[in-house]
This record gives sequence, structure tokens and C-alpha cells, in this order.
Amino acid sequence: MAREAGVQPASPIIKRLLEALLDDLHGVDKDQRNASPEADIYNEGGAIRASFLQTISDALDRRDAAALKREIEDLHQSEMGDLIEALQPDQRSDLVTLLGADFDFTALTEVDDNIRAEIVDAMPNEQIAQAVQELDSDDAVYILEDLDEEDQEAILAQLPFTERVRLRRSLDYPEETAGRRMQTEFVAVPAFWSVGQTIDYMREDGNLPERFSQIFVIDPTFKLLGAVDLDQVLRSKRGVRIEEVMHETRHAIPATMDQEEAAREFEQYDLLSAAVVDENERLVGVLTIDDVVDVIQQEAEEDLLRMGGVGDEELSDSVRDTSRSRVPWLLVNLVTAFLAASVINLFEGTIEQIVALAVLMPIVAGMGGNAASQTMTVTVRALATRDLDIYNAGRIIRREMGVGLINGILFAVLIGCVAGFWFGDINIGGVIAAAMVINMFAAALGGILIPLLLDKVGADPAVSSSVFVTAVTDIVGFFAFLGLATWWFGLA
Repeated sequence: MAREAGVQPASPIIKRLLEALLDDLHGVDKDQRNASPEADIYNEGGAIRASFLQTISDALDRRDAAALKREIEDLHQSEMGDLIEALQPDQRSDLVTLLGADFDFTALTEVDDNIRAEIVDAMPNEQIAQAVQELDSDDAVYILEDLDEEDQEAILAQLPFTERVRLRRSLDYPEETAGRRMQTEFVAVPAFWSVGQTIDYMREDGNLPERFSQIFVIDPTFKLLGAVDLDQVLRSKRGVRIEEVMHETRHAIPATMDQEEAAREFEQYDLLSAAVVDENERLVGVLTIDDVVDVIQQEAEEDLLRMGGVGDEELSDSVRDTSRSRVPWLLVNLVTAFLAASVINLFEGTIEQIVALAVLMPIVAGMGGNAASQTMTVTVRALATRDLDIYNAGRIIRREMGVGLINGILFAVLIGCVAGFWFGDINIGGVIAAAMVINMFAAALGGILIPLLLDKVGADPAVSSSVFVTAVTDIVGFFAFLGLATWWFGLA
């Protein structure tokens, strides 16, 4: 093909030289020029870069929708979620309003519940209904489930019949179940179809999910018969029947199964996706690995927060809500603290005569508390992952008893020598050493038996173990130390 006269293509070498020259003139580093959008958004600590946040804030203040769209058009939904959380509360709704139809509602699944509710509450139902139609069903449910029932019905009423039925069915399942987290868009074909028919169907149907790795096989009543992996379809000849290449779905997940149990199925069997079935074994949805990863992270965060006695607290919670969530367990802790104080009060006379006991008491209780926390953390985690059960509980309890005894003797020798040298009295060193052995042993027992007992009676050990374990170590530690001192020094 002839080129236009006077126009010659620049060689790659010349182009690179020109780019380098321009970069030098403008002070642009090569790595900076080739940096990905992610590198521009986040600083070294992983937080949204202040300069980028300021650029977005300026665009919002100017109500400059065009500039705002240019800045965020390449952001991933998770990056958009981080940006929304970094903005001031009054700027979040402005961002959604300015972007209009260009706002990706999937980003709202990446933010705290309170922030999502705050943004959605400020939007008209008509706009939410329009946005929901463009989302995958699992993301749509994630947004709708936090709304009031009246708003839910108003939004669902504006959706096409088929989509309305699918979303309502997901919302009818209990919270934190597989039915709530499932995606109702999936590919299902009858067993008598050929591989060729299946491939043609996937090419021609415009309503298939954007991404999928399995094709489910169903009977005329939609009962799940099996599944076929996409790679198996591609390897098979067109004339082969689907029933010849399908495999049984051994890990179909009931829609009412707790989402944590469903995540454990994925972990145990290395699943990428799994069919979700109703009580009649009919296929109703599919659970995918991206949703399961979110569930795992959510459950881990909940366990961590509950072990600290703060429930489902989030950084976006108000002062009143945060205070309200922390008060109950602080009250329980106050009661146990009074119990420990009453033990100390029993030996008031002993402490008056040997002041050194008052100095050393916190050491015994503190060491016991730390040892119990170590055992309790391991136990709660083992219960959550089902690694600790009735079959190995005895062996684990004996192991922790042995650890408590060995560590108790080790630190008893250490603290006994230090206390005896500090106060110039070998008797005080011996008393605290004996108390240390008793309390470390009790801490090991309490750290494993209390979570096991709470789990047995149906209570969540992650929520309530720490308060009771701390009470046990304080009471046993004070009673052992002061009781031994009273007996040894003959002060009773």
C-alpha cells in the first residue's frame, strides 16, 4: 500500500529517543510514565494517595463531572470502594450523583455496610432499580439486603419479572447463607444435548454470565444431575452427548447452608464454583470463588473482633453505636473484676503485713492471663476450622496441660529467683514460684476447657471466652499466691 507523500513512519529507536528526551525535559521518570493506575492511586502504605484524593475532592467541589470521570474511569471496583471510603461523608453522595449512569454500583459491595447504607439511602429508588439491573444477582442482593422491606419491594417492583423473581428468591433465604451469596446467573443444559448443541447455545445466547467455569446438567424439573467443566467440553467432539462427559456434582451446596460452612467446602475440596440447590435438590444458583473469598475474610474479621469483645463493629460506625457495642462485655468484665477484687479482700491482713505481695500480685495474674490467651486463641481457631472435635479433644487437652506445667515451672524458677533477690527473702521467691506453676497450669486448662464448654452449650466461644478465661486466671492467680503466702508465713 502506498504511503502519503511526505509522511514517513518513525523508527522504534527514534521514538524511544524522543520519549526519553521529553521525559528528561519534563522531569518524568520512566517507571512513573509506565506505572499502572494502581501505583498512581495508592501510596507505599497501601492507602489512597493524598494528591489523588485531593484531585477527586477538587473535582467534586467544582462539580466537574468530566474531570471526575477521567480520573476514575480506569479504576477497579475494589479501588473505587477504597476511594469512596477515603472521601468525606458529604462527598460520597456527590460522587455518585456526578457520575450518574457511569457509576459502577459494584463498588458499593467493597465498602463498609454503614457507608453503603448511607449512599443508597440518599438515592431515589428509581436510580437503584436501574443500577441493580446491570449488576450480577449476588451483587444486587448484597445492596438490596440492607434496605428496608418497603424500599426493597418498591425497587423490585420496577424490575423485569424474571429478574424480580430471582432476586426475591435470594432475599427470602436467611442472612449469611449460601442462598444469599449465590449468583442466580448460570449455564444449565439437559443431559441429552450434544457437546455441539451446548457450544452453539453458549455462543448464541446473550443472557449467559460474563464468566463461568462449569456447565450444570439438569433434568426437566431442574433437578441437578451433574456438571461439566468447560475444558472437558472443549476437548470433546461435537457429537458426544453431555451425559457421557458430565461428572456427578458431589459438592452441591444447600441454599440454607451457613456461608462459613460453604466456604469450608470450597477450602476442603479446592472448588472454583459449586452448585446451590434447594430442599428438593433443584438447581437455584451457583456459588463462586470470588464470593467465597469475601466470606472467608468477613468471617475472619468477625471472629477477630468478637474475641476483643467488640462484635461486628466497623470503622464507619458512629460514636453512639461503637459505645453501645462495647458496653455489654465491659459490664461482664467489670463483674469478673469485682470477683477478683473480692479474693484479694479475703487476704487484706496478709497484704498489710507483707507489702511485697501487693507488688508481685500483678505478675502472677498477668502471666496467667497471657498464657491463657495463647491457649484460648489456638482453641477458638481450631473450633472455627473444625480441627478440634470430640475425637482429638482429649489429646489436645493433655498437650495443653503439659505445656502449662512446663512453662509454669520454667517461669516459676525465673520469677522466684528474681523476687527472692529483689526483696532479699527466699520465702517470697518460693511462694510466688509455686503460685506461678499453679496459675499457668490453670490458665492452660481454662484456655481450652472454657471455649470447649461454650461451644458445647451453643454459645460463640470467639465472643465470650476471653472474659471468662481472664476471670479464671485472675481469681486462681490471686487466691493461689495470697493463700500460699498466708499459709507459709503463718498469717492466718
